[in-house]
Amino acid sequence: MLLAINANNTNVKFGIVDGDRIVGEWRQHTSAMRTADEHAVWLFQLMAMEGIDTKAITDAIIASVVPQATFNLRRLCTRYFDCEPLVLGEPDVKYGIKVKGEGAGADRICNTIGAAMLYPKTPTIVVDFGTATTFDVVDEEGSYCGGVIAPGINLSIEALVNATALLPRIVVEKPAHVIGTNTVDCMHSGVFWGYVGLIEGIVARIKDEFGRPMRVISTGGLAPVFEGSTKVIEQLVPDITARGLIEIYKRNRK
Repeated sequence: MLLAINANNTNVKFGIVDGDRIVGEWRQHTSAMRTADEHAVWLFQLMAMEGIDTKAITDAIIASVVPQATFNLRRLCTRYFDCEPLVLGEPDVKYGIKVKGEGAGADRICNTIGAAMLYPKTPTIVVDFGTATTFDVVDEEGSYCGGVIAPGINLSIEALVNATALLPRIVVEKPAHVIGTNTVDCMHSGVFWGYVGLIEGIVARIKDEFGRPMRVISTGGLAPVFEGSTKVIEQLVPDITARGLIEIYKRNRK
């Protein structure tokens, strides 16, 4: 079995993969201070609850955008699963796609490969609702063409709360009306519909610049909140990043 680890700025996602099936999946808040021992205690208990034998893990792969956390995640694999992980971003890792430009994070490469697998020969925009809201552009060849990075919705809420004296912290949810009748309703409307406007505006500009029809899909922790609220997003694919990560492992194993 494969241990697939995706470390983002907010959460670290651990997946156990048997063939092409994800048989176990859990999230842990990202912390650069968490040791390999702490990871192991937490993960071993969850695997036991699902009936997954820790000794069945033979390989591991890590995609991380938090360099400070990568060391202990690698240590988790070598010490507790007795395998040297494949770490995205290292020179010997092959993606099997063209990456146009510089600085593409591991998660965005995974999104690109996942989209190319799901929609072969189809230009695609992947909208990923995470700590940042990213727009990844994939062409007909499955190449990463670049994209857009915008502040994540929770970051925007934190900035709004921290910069004002009386506005409360709110949870992201779709409001019943656009016109709010109290402070909290007004905030819900501004945050939610403001982000819908951001999504629609950026997608429209990407399509206009790209010059060809494109499919638009969404992923990420907050993607379900916006499902059905805008016509520009055609499909929610929660596991697109995991699909890409598993495919990278297969390409390098071969």
